Amino acid sequence: MCFTKPVLGFAAYSGTGKTTLLVKLLPLLKAYGLRIAMIKQTHHDFEIDKPGKDSFELRKAGADQVMLASDRRCAVITEYQRAKEPVLVELINRLELDAIDLVMVEGFKHAHFAKIELHRSALASRLLFPKDDSVIALASDEQLDTGNLPLLDINAPEQVAEFIKQWLDTC
Repeated sequence: MCFTKPVLGFAAYSGTGKTTLLVKLLPLLKAYGLRIAMIKQTHHDFEIDKPGKDSFELRKAGADQVMLASDRRCAVITEYQRAKEPVLVELINRLELDAIDLVMVEGFKHAHFAKIELHRSALASRLLFPKDDSVIALASDEQLDTGNLPLLDINAPEQVAEFIKQWLDTC
């Protein structure tokens, strides 16, 4: 996939700690002065609104899109006519790309774009990188033979942030 802004994914099986690491990485990357957009894939039906709120009621009444906007933030909720898998490039194109330096993606592990694979030995899950050439680094809690692929410590967010900064400098 080709994007107008750098896009970096974090791919792992459920329970590996993707969100936990990202919550630690974001302030470190912000300290570098980076403006970051996040896209998080979920496989669950979700609500970001609450019953009784005007926006929720308007959407349930039939609005196909509802935008909530204030002087601090805005959000767009889009109802699809029928269920469809999200397409990463379409989601990225919805972002205000002029206002960011980096798009970070949690999920979409089978899509072909630059990503850091996360691995925890306790989960004993199979590794993605041997079959996915879009993995640019592996962050793990154990020493693994990664060939030429950089091996990062999943429990050292500062190390992962530094890797991302260096990667961005080459983009």
